[in-house]
Amino acid sequence: MVTRPFQLLVVDDDRAMREMLSSLFREQGYWVQEASSSDEALEQTAEFDFDVVLSDIRMPGRSGIELVGELRKLRPETPVILMTAFGTIDSAIESMRAGAFDYITKPFEPDVVAFTVERALERRVLEEENRRLRRAVDRTSGMGDLIGDSPAMREIFALIRKIGHTRSSVLITGESGTGKEVVARTIHYHGARAERPFIPINCTAIPEGLLESELFGHVRGAFTGAHASKRGLFEKANGGTLLLDEIGDMGPGLQGKLLRVLQDGEVRPVGGNEGVKVDVRIIAATNQDLEAEMEAGRFREDLFYRLNVIPIRIPPLRERPEDIPALVEAFTQRHCDGSPRVFTSAALDRLAQQPWRGNGRELENTVERVLALTEADPIDVSDLGLPAAPGSPTAADEDFLARAAVRGVPLDELVDRYIDAVMASVEGNKVRAARVLGIDRKTLYRRAERRERARSKAQAEGDKE
Repeated sequence: MVTRPFQLLVVDDDRAMREMLSSLFREQGYWVQEASSSDEALEQTAEFDFDVVLSDIRMPGRSGIELVGELRKLRPETPVILMTAFGTIDSAIESMRAGAFDYITKPFEPDVVAFTVERALERRVLEEENRRLRRAVDRTSGMGDLIGDSPAMREIFALIRKIGHTRSSVLITGESGTGKEVVARTIHYHGARAERPFIPINCTAIPEGLLESELFGHVRGAFTGAHASKRGLFEKANGGTLLLDEIGDMGPGLQGKLLRVLQDGEVRPVGGNEGVKVDVRIIAATNQDLEAEMEAGRFREDLFYRLNVIPIRIPPLRERPEDIPALVEAFTQRHCDGSPRVFTSAALDRLAQQPWRGNGRELENTVERVLALTEADPIDVSDLGLPAAPGSPTAADEDFLARAAVRGVPLDELVDRYIDAVMASVEGNKVRAARVLGIDRKTLYRRAERRERARSKAQAEGDKE
């Protein structure tokens, strides 16, 4: 069923065919225009953007295949379906190469041409949605690879713009996979140090003894195997930015030496006697709670306050599901080997319901896997390979519904039970629950308040008895 008056252009030099097709699609709710030649079709499409063009191949003057070529220049988003009474493999291949959406052979059943037009319209709508998402990505692409349009991400963008031209230390916190290094790079490349080096190092990946040498350098003979002097990352990042990723895993001895560098602005290579002045902006990142680590005595309090001059917390993906469509679009562009692929609205909604414990990294892996394992285009819910959506009925739920139908359970009780199931599946997150239920958060809150009042009233009446 067409839910809005789509605009269709029928091009055929056979008047009877044009009238038959026009009548067919007007009955289905389409707004239909006719053209008897390719030239007339081009005149109309120059003035009006049709949703779909349905054209014969063999016509006086320009053929339908030539029309496809012209429309690809004039209206590249408009799908063109070609028809012919002289169907051959060669003409089908030629049509596809020219850029036609599909190819059908006369005579055809009305259902066949109607179905083909519907598929073309679905593709057109999806591509328009895809372009909308791409524009959303472009709006945030001014922040490099950092993507998102949620209130939380807009706050991060605004903060990055404010601090880009300062040299203050930044502490980025967030769960694994939230994009802490991406935020750090964005801060660097949108600031005064953008032309200078950005050097990241993972404090977990290197043993503490080697990490000291990596950071501060060493002189020849400082230890076994030190056959030549080596500059450390602080010196290499001079004038730029050094990202200390997973700073919470740095050992206590090295924490003290790092603090001294931050206080004095100079590094002393391992085994050396003289310090080297450096001008480096420090960005630290961790998925740990450093304040809890301080209280436990595992992280120096003085170092924490040196690093935590400007704190940035990246919220997990489950707290900003509205960012998922733009992220999916970006990941699709990154991993699509051939022609652009699109996800249906239902698939995007399903992805937004996932908890994404691995956050953006897990979402990107899922998109890459789906693109590699399915040839579907558009990609729908069934192509995602995800478990049942939060709130989907279990066997126990279905058994309850069957019993409820027999004994006549009130609708409110059924609704309450379903809301409870959804709330449990999203770990009590009312924002996500409202999204799954398809209702406004205020509606969810009001219903919870009514239930609580009803419980209180029932309890009070029971106490009286």
